[in-house]
Amino acid sequence: MADELQEYSERTAIKKTFSQESDSRQALFASKPEIAKAFMQRFPKRYIVALLAFLGFCNAYTMRVNLSIAIVAMVENKTQTDGNGTVYSAPEFPWDSRLQGYILGSFFYGYIVTQIPAGWLSNKVGGKMLFGVGVFCTALFTLVTPVCAQTSVYLLIACRVFEGLFEGVAYPSMHALWSNWAPPLERTKLSTFAFSGSYFGTMLAMPLSGVLAENVGWPSVFYLFGVLAVLWCIFWFYFVVELPENHPTISNEELEYIQASIGFTHQQVSNQNPPWIRMFTSMPVWAIILAHTAENWGFYTLLTTLPMFLNDVFGFELDLAGFASAIPYLVMAIVIQVGGHLADWMRQKGTFTTTQVRKMFNCGAFACQAVFMVLAAYTTSPAAAVTCITVAVGCGGFAWAGFSVNHLDIAPQFASILMGLSNCFATIPGIISPTLTGQIVQDKTAGEWQVIFYIAAAVYIVGAIFYGLFASGERQKWAEISNTYTPCTESSTEDMPYGSTN
Repeated sequence: MADELQEYSERTAIKKTFSQESDSRQALFASKPEIAKAFMQRFPKRYIVALLAFLGFCNAYTMRVNLSIAIVAMVENKTQTDGNGTVYSAPEFPWDSRLQGYILGSFFYGYIVTQIPAGWLSNKVGGKMLFGVGVFCTALFTLVTPVCAQTSVYLLIACRVFEGLFEGVAYPSMHALWSNWAPPLERTKLSTFAFSGSYFGTMLAMPLSGVLAENVGWPSVFYLFGVLAVLWCIFWFYFVVELPENHPTISNEELEYIQASIGFTHQQVSNQNPPWIRMFTSMPVWAIILAHTAENWGFYTLLTTLPMFLNDVFGFELDLAGFASAIPYLVMAIVIQVGGHLADWMRQKGTFTTTQVRKMFNCGAFACQAVFMVLAAYTTSPAAAVTCITVAVGCGGFAWAGFSVNHLDIAPQFASILMGLSNCFATIPGIISPTLTGQIVQDKTAGEWQVIFYIAAAVYIVGAIFYGLFASGERQKWAEISNTYTPCTESSTEDMPYGSTN
């Protein structure tokens, strides 16, 4: 009887909260014309958040990868004339392969630092604010990159480190936002749709950077993407709200669906302290970390060196190498969205548990990636090489329907911290891989590049085995929330504020 009374009081309190939130939103509505209000309420706000997050990641990754294309133009031999009128051929920046590796890897020295702090900070200041500020500051440093490069290589490296610092908040802050906005059975498709912007951004940046560098000049690569990112920030801060209950034009139906399906409110978890020891000793957490690291090893290897590989082994010109390098990321951007919808569909059908779905998508993708990485190492034609690499990278889209959403499964209220933790480890390949490639690929031969692909394949296999053994899709005991509210799905009565969610 006492339990029933407690449950009744919890339901009544939540019902009053919804009533107050509704009154507050109606007050905000009052100043808007009726037609505008009706128009804005037609669109589910969680999908608008997803769309703008997609564009945000797209902008972030154009600013991350543009240097990998621009640097080819910056170090290639060009016809120049000295002060005496003597014509000679020399690169604008005489950087050897080792120094290029350090330059390309410098972004990740900053990126790794902000991962865990961003996870904690996004719970305090909000994912919306942190994500927006991170992209905006990255844009500012992108705009000054040409000046830094022309001044000093050390200043260029410092600029890239600061870009990494600010872009490092992106993934943890987005998980903080999804912990408030994404219903459990929509987590995968909403998260993967937003994350797929990373690959669309990569796909757009590579060919466009090549064309700009060849025809306009390499500085234009940084100016264009920096300006686009600043423009995106205006839309992000205007249209996105941290909590669903604070959105001025969200419908009552969508708000109730989100909060009832999530099962807890922001107020219930805002003061919870992260159980750090339990996190670091949890095998499902380490399964996510290793899977994230394995996927990023292959991704960063190709992200920073694929144009060089195509140029060294097959003699691709810069603009053609940019277009060819973009194909794998276009495929992955599509596959990651297909994978997200397919994973949620399988979970909704009830045929497979969340744990089984995560493992199938993650481990199956890693196995395919390993196979095609090895095949790419032994191809002798440009078409075969691009095809194998495209399949290898594209399969990674299914892996993102596994590990990348898994944080929200096992501990939704700490998802931003867990994403920061896993992305911190997963950033290490971004530091090691370009430098390792620069050390191994000295003579630019096919044999040297085979070693790079073998290493990536081995990392995928290790990640698949560990994730298959230890991953989980269930909320962990250390992440359980006391006094949670579980809505009834029976007929509506006075003490059942939501009624059926169907």
